[in-house]
Amino acid sequence: MPNPSVHRFRQLHEAATPLLLPNAWDGVSARLFEAAGARAIATTSAGLAWALGYADGRALPAEEAIGAATRIVRVLQVPLSIDIENGYADDPRAVAALAQQLVDTGVAGINIEDGRDAPELLAAKIDAVRNALAKAGADLFVNARTDVFLAGLAEPAARVAETLRRAALYAGAGADGLFVPGLCAREDIQDVAAATRLPLNVMAWAGLPDAAGLAGLGVRRLSAGSAIAQRAAGFAQRTAKAFLDTGASDALLADAMPFAEMQQLLRAA
Repeated sequence: MPNPSVHRFRQLHEAATPLLLPNAWDGVSARLFEAAGARAIATTSAGLAWALGYADGRALPAEEAIGAATRIVRVLQVPLSIDIENGYADDPRAVAALAQQLVDTGVAGINIEDGRDAPELLAAKIDAVRNALAKAGADLFVNARTDVFLAGLAEPAARVAETLRRAALYAGAGADGLFVPGLCAREDIQDVAAATRLPLNVMAWAGLPDAAGLAGLGVRRLSAGSAIAQRAAGFAQRTAKAFLDTGASDALLADAMPFAEMQQLLRAA
């Protein structure tokens, strides 16, 4: 039976203002963001890998991603999308099997990327996922990420055209959305949004317009990426160093979320 949260997640991409996704990396970060008002939660593949003791970059075992999805879904009421990088496999059948396992956890969507792989490989993976889900009577929002801008996979003047070429390929394979991290120039955003039928997702970037500005350019989804996880890590490191330097308690406890509030956050889940 299809998960009703998938339908809700799709609807969130049709609003007048972009869906804002603060990317979580574990159960408590997901609950914190939900309690702050997030209408849906996505994971950051980097933050999730770091939290589980792995470097980012397709090093996380697929079973770890499934376990994380299970734990995060358990504490949420809003839809959850899991970033699975390249699907942790080159074989489209293996990626389709992973997608089915994620459906079983209750997630509403996935992000899957091309990176430096041939775009035809990602299209084959999306097609395999779609076929497997159709046979099972299941569904997922499949957000296809292309790294044309992020990794400089084409010359600057050709990046919009290459992004759109890949977008058409991924849409034809059954993608529901297009994620273009690194896309940040207003004219480029507008050109991509206007030329693809897929809801456009961009990632937080220095100099990027705010949500209202992005809505005017045709953006339907804005992801924080690993930024919140990185800020949290920086704060934790500075706090630990100050404690190790002096052993002082006052600075350690400043700005801390109350223990009872943390407990209630998870009890409410």
